[in-house]
Amino acid sequence: MFIQIAIGTGLLLASIVIAGVSLWWLEVAFVRARPWLARPPHRPKLIVVLCAVALWIIMQMTIAVWLWALTMRGLGLFETMEASVYFALVAFTTLGFGDVLLPQEWRLLSGMASVNGLLNIGLVTALLVEALRQVRLHQIASAEEDT
Repeated sequence: MFIQIAIGTGLLLASIVIAGVSLWWLEVAFVRARPWLARPPHRPKLIVVLCAVALWIIMQMTIAVWLWALTMRGLGLFETMEASVYFALVAFTTLGFGDVLLPQEWRLLSGMASVNGLLNIGLVTALLVEALRQVRLHQIASAEEDT
């Protein structure tokens, strides 16, 4: 039990670090693009920001799912990589079909993968809203300065 908790905690922390570092890179990109984002037309640039953040979310979530899948495959919990990725994705998204299960002695990892997915989904949702809000506020401030 303690080994599962330790492995799950390590994976949770690694996932959070990956999200944090990748967010840092995304923020650097937005800071560099700030002058361009502030110039009209504003609405199409919000779509660009939305798409960029959505791609970041997909990348970040994909890395986290693969981290879980590779760990479970490395522990020998699944016979194929496909089964490992499928299980990690289903657990991470909290979908939980139940057609592929971890062995009884490793079932705590599935709950921890779900917690990781919930945490990441909440985090990226908040960051998506904040990214759009920050860009829009900067656009409005820039437009007010021009008038």
